[in-house]
Amino acid sequence: MTAAGLSAAPTREARNHHADVTSGFLLVLVISLNLFGLVMVLSASSVAGIQEDKSASWYFSRQVIWVGAGAVVFIVTASVRYHFWERLARPAYYITYALLIAVFLVGLEGGGSTRWLAIGPLRMQPSELAKLTLVLFIAKLLADREAHIGDRRRSLHPVIVWFVPLGLLVFSEPDLGTTIILGTIVLAVLFAAGVPMLPLMMVGGVGAAFGAMAALYEPYRRRRLLAFLDPWSDPSDTGWQTLQSGTGLANGGLGGLGLGESRVKWGYLPNSHTDFIYSIIGEELGLVGTMTVLILIAVFATLGFRTALHAPDLFGQLLAAGITAWFCIQAFVNIGGVVGLMPITGVTLPFVSFGGSSLIVTMAAAGILVNISREVGSRAALEES
Repeated sequence: MTAAGLSAAPTREARNHHADVTSGFLLVLVISLNLFGLVMVLSASSVAGIQEDKSASWYFSRQVIWVGAGAVVFIVTASVRYHFWERLARPAYYITYALLIAVFLVGLEGGGSTRWLAIGPLRMQPSELAKLTLVLFIAKLLADREAHIGDRRRSLHPVIVWFVPLGLLVFSEPDLGTTIILGTIVLAVLFAAGVPMLPLMMVGGVGAAFGAMAALYEPYRRRRLLAFLDPWSDPSDTGWQTLQSGTGLANGGLGGLGLGESRVKWGYLPNSHTDFIYSIIGEELGLVGTMTVLILIAVFATLGFRTALHAPDLFGQLLAAGITAWFCIQAFVNIGGVVGLMPITGVTLPFVSFGGSSLIVTMAAAGILVNISREVGSRAALEES
């Protein structure tokens, strides 16, 4: 072996080791969050199951099925090279668009909105699929225009043209929370691609203004926004969830009341196993439990963005950045609503909350992120061999 070979070998081994460690930690985080979510869904949903004339484990048993299905999806997407999804980005966008239109034709209504499609005994929420589809499609679109990222007419403008129709369909369900998350994901991918900041800030400002107008235009959204600012102005109606969520967090203190000992889940806090599961975590496991969740999310973000920085090509970089930003943004919006720092939007806590469509799509995206991380080491080995 030559001197050059000796000097190159440690570098290659170090980069391979880095990729293996990152993908390994991502896998451990995904497993940990899913298992933790199962435990908390069992605890948070037991009372709701009984009150709905079901068993205490009814929601838990279904979450186990979804976790199993999500694990299969995760294994598949983690095993398939991420460039495979590059070829499917455009067809996936059209399929998602068609599914969102189908929601208005044959969708199921619930909670004042129409967001679900029934496929036999199963129900799916196309707006959840839209998150992954949008990341794939925008990453592909910008990667194909890599030489023209600085030209907003060939980077920013086409992204807006493709995003707006899909975003309007989700908004019309109505689902303002998911629409805001989709828009923020798009901005994150554009930022990661290197689109100039001034036009990006202008688009973000227009989007924020649209969101504010939409929130104030509809009476029920306006009441929810005002309740977020002052929940005590209507404590028995629009401010109820915010106040009860805060009560749950306050009850928990530092160490919590103990697993299964939540009080607010006894009919006081609606959606305690979905949108407000973080409040149950705080009540039963205290500040220790809530901080543990935040630390896990922070570690996931660090590993995800590190994967994006070292990805072999622009598509991989944007895909990893978009997936990581999506998880972080959704967790921030969910937790922000639970602790009263933001309006309640009805989005779930990734990997932890009860829900089939959300969990399976999230697991698919996590698998893709793991594959990109593994590809970092494989490409480094090929380049330096």
